[in-house]
Amino acid sequence: MERDGQAGFSTRAVCSIANVTAPTLYHHFGSADGLLSAAIAEAFEQLLASKKAAVGSPDPIVAFGEGWDDYVRFAAARPHLYAAMMARILHGADIPAARQAQALLVERIAAIDSAGRLALPVEEATQVAWAASNAAALLHVTAALHGTGRPSSDTIARLREVAIQTICTPRPVERHA
Repeated sequence: MERDGQAGFSTRAVCSIANVTAPTLYHHFGSADGLLSAAIAEAFEQLLASKKAAVGSPDPIVAFGEGWDDYVRFAAARPHLYAAMMARILHGADIPAARQAQALLVERIAAIDSAGRLALPVEEATQVAWAASNAAALLHVTAALHGTGRPSSDTIARLREVAIQTICTPRPVERHA
């Protein structure tokens, strides 16, 4: 799936790579879709672990940017897998690690709000952040699928900065009790 995407996925190829027979594969995963679902769930676990490890800054806006960059790097490094992951989500799959990754984004946005730097309601800021990060990720996916080369790093950086400028205030907002 990493090399050929979901369209190139076959149980025959998986059995060959894993050096197992088809009955063994079906015993453990039930079906080709069961195997594919397990692979995508594992990919979301990897993405979630990477997002958690990527954030080092105590500043909530910098931490948001670090998480955003990590998300986009994942898609850039694994575009076929990322496309399959998003396809599952768009088809309504409930993947715990995907829900946790979304909760982590909400948590990071809420931290910006707690610092008095959020310009939008948390839910709206989360939607802006989600849309911008997925737009940047999809630039990498479409480039890989169409063989057009990587998108400009300046474009990716601009998308991140526009998202930050949209959801954040220029300086802390004073809160009156």
